[in-house]
Amino acid sequence: MSADLIRKPLHYDAIQRRLWIQGQRCHHGATGAVLACAGAVGLLALRVPALAGVVAAGGALMVHDWHDRRLWFARGAQ
Repeated sequence: MSADLIRKPLHYDAIQRRLWIQGQRCHHGATGAVLACAGAVGLLALRVPALAGVVAAGGALMVHDWHDRRLWFARGAQ
């Protein structure tokens, strides 16, 4: 892992279009999983229909990044 990634709390590599938070690569599939789960819990608990959009957006992010699903929550810079 690059020392640059460790020092910066947030780093975006525009060439490879990748984001790291505290040296951990952030996959948009993982972000989608979190959004979809949070939206589903909100739909069930709060009964707010507008949260269906959050669930749909999370699902779209997961589908788009499905080929990397083994790495979504893996530790390390990848």
